[in-house]
Amino acid sequence: MAEKRIVKGILDYLKTLDDCFAWKEHGGMYGTAGIPDIICCYKGRFIAIEVKQPGGKLTKLQEITLRDVKRAGGVAMVVYSVAEVKAGFEKMGE
Repeated sequence: MAEKRIVKGILDYLKTLDDCFAWKEHGGMYGTAGIPDIICCYKGRFIAIEVKQPGGKLTKLQEITLRDVKRAGGVAMVVYSVAEVKAGFEKMGE
C-alpha cells in the first residue's frame, strides 16, 4: 500500500477520536526537515507519527527527530499501517 494511502487512513481514524487534533505535515523547502508525517495532540499528549510503507526505513534525520520528541516527553511512533496506530493509541489508554 502506498504511504499516501496509509497516511489518509490514519488521519481518517484520528478524526473519529474525541479530544484529538491532527494534521498531515507537508514537507518542502519552507518546512523543517525530518518532521514526522502526522502531528497530533490527543488528550493533551503530543504525538508524532512517521508513516512508512512496509519495508521502509527511517532516515538518520527522522531517527533524530523522533528521539528528540521522546526526550521532550512526547510520543513518537513509526508505523506501517492504521492498525499499528490504533494499537499504539490503545496502549496509551484511548
